[in-house]
Amino acid sequence: MSGPRHADRPEHTLQADQLEVAAGTAHESLQGWIPELASEQELRGALEKAFDYRGDVTVTRKDGSKVEGYIFDRVMGNTLAGSFVRLLPKDTSQRVKIAYSEIAALAFSGRDTAAGKSWEAWVSKYWENKEKGEEKPSLQPESLQE
Repeated sequence: MSGPRHADRPEHTLQADQLEVAAGTAHESLQGWIPELASEQELRGALEKAFDYRGDVTVTRKDGSKVEGYIFDRVMGNTLAGSFVRLLPKDTSQRVKIAYSEIAALAFSGRDTAAGKSWEAWVSKYWENKEKGEEKPSLQPESLQE
């Protein structure tokens, strides 16, 4: 004599519609944003977004100098003086380290290289080009230089 299989029990019955529903990720558009840096919390929050940003940012130091580049690293210490970001400047190969306490302003100045890009859009364009009769539709991504 055998009972129902474990997978046949009601609590293990999977509904396809329920499996297909998943929360998406909403990406806010930061390109061109100049955040208010009035408080330590606002500065830290803006620099976290800058670290996740896929484009260049312009950091204005309290001495008035500006550095535009890609933030590739950050260290969050207990104080602003003990926290810093590291940038790859746009115009040089030297890496720059800037303490949070030195930052007067921040602007998301560069183009967000991944904005509006998705796998679905790329595949759609690939098949569109193939249907146009291109012999070898490119599998290479589009140039980031526009």
